[in-house]
Amino acid sequence: MKKTITDNTIDPDILDYTVGEDPVLDLKLAVWDCIGTAAHVTMLSEMAVKPPVVTKKEAREVRKELANIVALAKSGKFEIREEDQDVHMAVERLLTEKLGDLGKKIHTGRSRNDQVAIDTRLHIRDEIYGMQLEMLDLVEALAKFGRKHDRVPMVGRTHLQPAMPSSVGLWATGHAEMVAMQMPAVQAAQLSNSRSPLGSAAGYGVPLPIDRARTAHLLGFERPIHNVFGASMARGENEAAVISACAQLMCVLSRLAQDMILFSMPEFGYFKLPREYCTGSSIMPQKFNPDVLELVRSKTAQVVGNLTASLTLLHAMPGGYNRDLQDCKLLYMKSLDTTRTTLRIMTKVVKGMTIDEARLRAGFTPGVFATDVALRMVAGGTPWREAYHEVRDHLERLETEDPDAAVAAKTHEGGTAGLDYGFYSGFVAAERKNIAAEQKRVARLCGKLLG
Repeated sequence: MKKTITDNTIDPDILDYTVGEDPVLDLKLAVWDCIGTAAHVTMLSEMAVKPPVVTKKEAREVRKELANIVALAKSGKFEIREEDQDVHMAVERLLTEKLGDLGKKIHTGRSRNDQVAIDTRLHIRDEIYGMQLEMLDLVEALAKFGRKHDRVPMVGRTHLQPAMPSSVGLWATGHAEMVAMQMPAVQAAQLSNSRSPLGSAAGYGVPLPIDRARTAHLLGFERPIHNVFGASMARGENEAAVISACAQLMCVLSRLAQDMILFSMPEFGYFKLPREYCTGSSIMPQKFNPDVLELVRSKTAQVVGNLTASLTLLHAMPGGYNRDLQDCKLLYMKSLDTTRTTLRIMTKVVKGMTIDEARLRAGFTPGVFATDVALRMVAGGTPWREAYHEVRDHLERLETEDPDAAVAAKTHEGGTAGLDYGFYSGFVAAERKNIAAEQKRVARLCGKLLG
């Protein structure tokens, strides 16, 4: 009898190197692999061939068993064995154990290339919905912090030097707006993710009358990626788009963390961080360190590094599938996990942070009012350059200026006295509604697939 060559004949070191971390990472894809398989087997049962590859009755049996595997995965009992190598073969093994030869049919017209591509897109879609909601939580927390301390004067700084009168409300909602302004980048990543690669197989299609639009519809995607070769090459590119959105957002969060570190230093003392979120020292009993905020900076560097790694991985790769793409999985999963965790941490710290109004007011020196006074002179008819020099040469005259009056004077849109907190609450409410509708739509489709 001729010996069948399998992966078990490969040198163990080579096998370990090529399998990498897939058995661990793929546990996150188990539910999505089942849902993608349910759509694929449904399409196979509708395919116009005789005899049918899979009957409608058999497709129902497969979907029923896939629902059982989903339950197994959600309970933490799904296992990827060494001989499976990845989630795809683990699911196929379980189906074959339960359904016999029927389980061996489910891979018809598929490659592991388009299978992992659809799994990661389903996973990314779900993760991005979660990340968007966490972004909104942080926007809301910052806006509430700003509203609570709306007109409390705070020195505005450029180059870290005292510059002009500002307020706690302006500082907090400024950071809230920066987080909100990352939403389009995240939505762009979701749009990039919104087309289905399923049915592209190894990147060259299959000689079967498969219906790629049908599987895309069943899974809630906009449509298939039209060109099957392009669908294959979209692996890695799609993950890089997601990492890019995460990296941009993390840079915004890192700037917020840096401000919170600076302004909670004893030298400033504007803000007080919750003690339960600070760490102590092994030798200095008095220390309460903002370690968690410092790690936001570090983790931002890691996500930016993941983006660089993903783009570098792709830049010299020839067309078609290459095993290099396997490493994109860790990069995008780690980036999403880090970004989502950071959002939740930052929301907690913002909610627990307090202010020291006396220290905020004490930060005002006469020079901070210089620009405001010069502009008042301009409003009275003095040419700007004359007002500029007059104020600069007589800064001592500014000692009687009032921080509260300066904050109240900027009534234009987005100024210290022109902040529209309804804008932030309205933005959060509208985005939450849209995301909830999308999550409901997707859940309904997935539920229908699994019966």
